[in-house]
Parts: sequence; structure tokens; C-alpha cells
Amino acid sequence: MLGSGSMGGAIIDGLLSDGFQPDQITVTTQSEGSAAKWRAKKVISLAAETEPTANASAVTGANLVLVAVKPAYVVQVLKEAAENLLPDALIISVAAGITTAAMEAVVPESVSVIRAMPNTPSVIGLGMTGIAAGSRASAAALDVAEQLFGKVGKTLVLPENQIDALSTISGSGPAYVFYLVEQLVEASENLGFDKQTATLLVAETFRGASEYLVASGREAAELRAQVTSPNGTTMRAIAELEKLELAKGFEIALNAALTRARELAAG
Repeated sequence: MLGSGSMGGAIIDGLLSDGFQPDQITVTTQSEGSAAKWRAKKVISLAAETEPTANASAVTGANLVLVAVKPAYVVQVLKEAAENLLPDALIISVAAGITTAAMEAVVPESVSVIRAMPNTPSVIGLGMTGIAAGSRASAAALDVAEQLFGKVGKTLVLPENQIDALSTISGSGPAYVFYLVEQLVEASENLGFDKQTATLLVAETFRGASEYLVASGREAAELRAQVTSPNGTTMRAIAELEKLELAKGFEIALNAALTRARELAAG
């Protein structure tokens, strides 16, 4: 694992929760402090701060290399590691915007590259990961990626030209949910609830509703109608939310995120 930011950390924690042994994983970090935190969990960790060749050292002998650094550093990190990659290594990047072609250009031709876009609920085994194969990735390589991310949630294989759009939904999506929770908690406090109680009410409501949506297999609109009694309190609340044109707001937000993903890809 090259890099251990929020997404890389979520994947590692998810894998450890699923039964991976800590010594099966080598992670590189920028600082010695971050490396120490992983060592405390018995994960092998190398810090670039104290070991400039950390990325090259980490991939030595590794069949599977996950790249979890910020998009701006993906190509640089792969250049550092390229000479030490096994001929049949599989690289999986979880960075937004950086294409498989850009990564393939800086690693040996025998090395396969896959893009994956997981999300942070992977840390509790409830992730949603989009997976796209590069030009050299075989069906077997895709299967490895599906098995890996299947250990921390659900997976979806799709063409690479859709991966950036997916990143604006499931990749960034947890932040949208947390933002909505923040707003509803604040509104609940304005009704007289203390923050702890408001957070419990809102968080458990979101949790129960999402679990119910998945378990029922029904459309969200149908479930909403089931809760919305004619001329009742919920109908009045929904009417006010519709005035805010949330659908339009989300469309604008997703397009803004997609534009940023394309900017990252363009460098």
C-alpha cells in the first residue's frame, strides 16, 4: 500500500477486520509519526521521511500494489517504484482522476493496472467500490480486484470512462450523507434537543432508512410515499424540501465534482 491517507487507511483497517494478518501488508507513509501508528497495529510500515526509497522498498516482491496517495503524486510514486515491481505485478490505484493509461506509461509493459474507487465505509465492511481495468489487465486481474474490495463491501465493474462519474456518487457520497446529517442535527437542536440526543436520533434514522432501502429491494420513492401520509406532517415537510430543489442542487454538486476529477486527470 503506497500511501495511507483516509482511503488507504480505511482499506487496510477493513482488510484487517476481515482477517488479513498485519504482516501480510506493507504500507508507506510520508511521516515517521504515521508509520509508527501502523506499526502499533503490527503492519509493516516505511516512512519516506526517514527512508527516501520507501516506495521502491515496499513493492519489492509484492504481487499486488495498491496506490493510495493523492492524485497529484500517483505518477511520481509509480516512477519511484517501477524498477522494483515484479514482472507480473498488479497495480490498483484508488486515486481520483488519474487514468490507467497515465499509470501504464510509467511502469513496465508486463505490469497490469486497474483503477478502483472505494469509499470510506470500507472500514466497516460496507464499502462501495467501482472497478475499471486498464488496457493490460486480464480477467484474472479484475477478479483479484473484485475479491480484494469484496472483502470490504460491494463492487461494481464498469468502463473506465464511467469511473470519474462514479467517484462523484459513491466515492464522495459519504461526505454528502454526513453533510445532511450535520444539517439535520443542527435543525434538531433548534427544536430543543441537546447535540448528543439529536445526533443519536438523526444517525440511527439514516442508518435504519438506508438498511431498510437495501433490504426491501424497493424504490426509494415508493418507501417515501409509504411514510408520507396524505395531509400529514411528513407531507408538509417534504413539500418544503421540494421548494429547495434538492435534485437540482445535487446535479450541480455532482457536475462540479466531475469537473474537478477531469481537472485532476489533466494535471
